[in-house]
Order: sequence, then C-alpha cells, then structure tokens
Amino acid sequence: MTRALSSALLRACALHGPSIALSGSGQSITFDAFADAARSVERALRSGGLRPDEPVVLDVSNDPRDLVALLGIWLADGVAIPVHRNTPAAISQRLIDRTQARFRVQAAESPSVLKIAVEAPPIRPLLEDAAFVIFTSGSTGEPKGVVMGQQAFHDKLQQIDGLLDFGPGERTLLVLNITFSFGLWVSLLTLLRGGTLFMHEKFDPRAFCNTLVDQRITRVGMVPTMMRVLFADPALASPIDRVVACGCLAQILIGGESLGRSLADTIRARFETTRLVDIYGLTETATCDFFAFPADYAAHPGCIGRPAPGIAYRIANDDRAATDGDVGELQIATPYAMRGYLDAPDLTAGAFSGRWFRTGDLARVVDGGLVELMGRRKEVISRGGNKVTPVEIEQALCAHPDVAAAMAVGVVDPLLGERIHMLLVPRSGTTLDLAAIQDFLATRLERYKHPDRYYLADALPTGRTGKADRGQLRTMIADRLVAPLEPRHSESTP
Repeated sequence: MTRALSSALLRACALHGPSIALSGSGQSITFDAFADAARSVERALRSGGLRPDEPVVLDVSNDPRDLVALLGIWLADGVAIPVHRNTPAAISQRLIDRTQARFRVQAAESPSVLKIAVEAPPIRPLLEDAAFVIFTSGSTGEPKGVVMGQQAFHDKLQQIDGLLDFGPGERTLLVLNITFSFGLWVSLLTLLRGGTLFMHEKFDPRAFCNTLVDQRITRVGMVPTMMRVLFADPALASPIDRVVACGCLAQILIGGESLGRSLADTIRARFETTRLVDIYGLTETATCDFFAFPADYAAHPGCIGRPAPGIAYRIANDDRAATDGDVGELQIATPYAMRGYLDAPDLTAGAFSGRWFRTGDLARVVDGGLVELMGRRKEVISRGGNKVTPVEIEQALCAHPDVAAAMAVGVVDPLLGERIHMLLVPRSGTTLDLAAIQDFLATRLERYKHPDRYYLADALPTGRTGKADRGQLRTMIADRLVAPLEPRHSESTP
C-alpha cells in the first residue's frame, strides 16, 4: 500500500523542517514539530491496537493540532473520519455508530487518543489505503459517507497544483471547515508545497480582513456566502481597502456553491489586483473538476469554466448525451473519483451511469467548451407544468443593481404543484422597491418564471459548511420565520 498522502507530507516536513507550517489558536508549529507530534499520535493509536484501514473519528475545528492528528492517523494506517467539535452529540454518535469506529482522536489542547468501543469494526475492502470518509450534508436524507483513497486524493492535489501553482513560503488563510473537502485540499496542498497555513476557527469578516493584511496572506479559499457577508456590512469598506492597498493577496479561490455573475463582478471590481478563480467540483469526484479563470469569465460571465486535465464530462438526458446548448445533467468521468459510499453499495451504484458520475446538477455547454450551470436536478421547480431552474431566476434578479443575493425555492401548491418563492438580500445602503424589481424582471424572464412570493433578509440561510442552503429557506418559510412581502402586481395566474 502506498499511503501516498502521509508519505508526501513527511517528505514536505523533512524538506521545510524549521519553517512554520501551521499557525492558529495562539500557536505556531514548524514542519519539524508537525511531524514529531504526528508520530506521537501514531504511537498512541498503534499501542491501542488500531488495525490497518480502520476508521478513526477525528474531532476538528480548524485548530493546527487537528492537522497534526490527521497526519498521525494516516501514519498509523488509519482512515480519518473528520467530525466538527460543535456537531450535536446525537448526530456525532450516529456517525460513530455508522463507521463502527473504536478510536476517537481529540486535539483541543494536545492530541489525545480515546478508545470509545471494544469491538473491532468489520474489515471493509472499500477502506483499504483510504484517506478519509467525508460525510455529506444530508440535506435530503441521511448523510452519505464518501470514501476517498490516499493515492487518488494525492494525485488530485498534483493536478490542482498544476493549475494553481502553490509554492514554498506562500501564506494561505483557511476559513473553510476541514470537514469540507474544499478546506482539506487547500490545507494539504499548502503544506505539501512548503507554505504556511493560517487557520481561523470560523469566518469573522473583520478578523478575516485583518489577517489578510497583518500576515500578508497570498491565497485564500472561500465559499460565495462569505463574500456576500463581507460586502453586506458598510463598516467593512475600510478594512477591505486595507487589503487591496496591501497588495499581497494574489488568489481568491471560490467554490462550494454557485458564484453568480453579480457577486463575481463585485469581487473582481473590489479586489482588482487579485486573481479570482471559480472552482466547481464535488466531494465524490475529489473536488475541482472545472476551473473558471479570468479570461473565460470575461468572455462568458457565470460559467464554471473548463474541465481540469484528465476530467471528461457530458451533458445527458436519460443517460444519453444531449445536444450542445441543451440543458441536461452534468456527468463527470474522473480517475480521482471516490471509492464509493461507506456500507452503501446500492447508493454507490446509483450514483454512476457506467463510468459517469451523476452530479445532479443541470448544465449546458456554451461556446463549444465552457460549461454553465443551470441549477440542481432535484431543485427544478415544476410550476403549472413548466420546469424552472432556480438559478435562472436568481441570476436575473442579481443583475439588478440593488440586489446582493437571491435564492429561489419551490413550495408545494395545490393548484400549480409548486409556486416560486424568492428570498432577496439587498445591497448595503439600499431599500428594495418590489414594484421596480418586478418591472426589471419582466424584461428578462418569461412570466411563468416570475416569483409568486418574495421575502427579504440580511443574508442567505446557510448550512453547516457555510454554503447557502435551500433546505433551510424552505424550513424558514414553512415555520413562518420570514415575513412575506406582497408584490405590487396580483399573484401570478396558472
């Protein structure tokens, strides 16, 4: 077995020994200390009787010692199951029960190994030489455990680096959770290339701006919701000016949810000397399947760009390739795909059509090679027999100068099947005029695509990974936690 990730990290530690690898929670850890502390975790697991390829629960909250413990698990030939420390106890226990883990590593002060069960879990071929199991958010049911192999993820990191060019001495700010595959690859690639990873436990806009300047950060990974929060507060205009004036921030890597044209324009205008790279990928495909670099964005705003090297894709309807320009499901073939879902062979089989992973995202091809997302297959709203993708309505509304963000959901309706409910986030300092919003939309979308209900909020609802969450909005609407705003025109007719 290659244990590719742990071997590569040890090589990086040997090469960059006295340099700072990790900083956060009031401490800094050199590459030498990183390797030594990880070996202590390895010894504790081995002395406890850990078998090769056995799952190990790892409590994380973006503390530098969390990554020490991760490497320690890999050195002991274990498979890491990252679980956030703030996860409710009942949910955490369900994940432990599903993985049947005997060991739990906690690194709040110094990494400690707890034995939480006596019975060894069954030997699972799926976990042989695996790096980790990432549990998806489970917004439509029980979370699925995505099993990722060490060699596949290691090779994926090399592919990503070929496009983004991480280097020694660079400084990355981590505000993404490391239970999230985006947060993991940004962290690991920084360390593998001899950079320093500055870790924030959560996204705080003011602390974020201060760290970018004070630590002369060169690269940061974010989800779009974080940027919306940053731009929503007028008091942050001056801290953003300091970041721009510093001139150190070379790359903003953004992904995890749809960026949207309006937000992309705002980021590029505000951080004018920083290269914004929009990245699309899924946990199941080891992330980063498409990259939208500035040149492609200039030609086709809103696209997710071109496939990364080695990635094949197709747009399919009923598992048959669609004609260019037609909307269909985006399907991906990749050598870096997951091993499968833990203990769920039927779910794994259903996720693929032959060699093609079924993303569940609707897309179309533009300009012969660029891909534009049109929404989620499961999120398509069926209103009066008409199929409407939420992202199309959201993009149209976000083109309005007073709208900072928008989220559309379908809500069950006895007459039309579903009606379109829309949450709007106004730009800072503006007051939305719904009559003007409706007139604006009338020139951009067919009547049946217009929202039936509008709501206002200071921000889009988010899930545990920080991404905008339609399920949360549906719950808020059902529980009447957002007040509907009546539009000027009478309700849409069927």
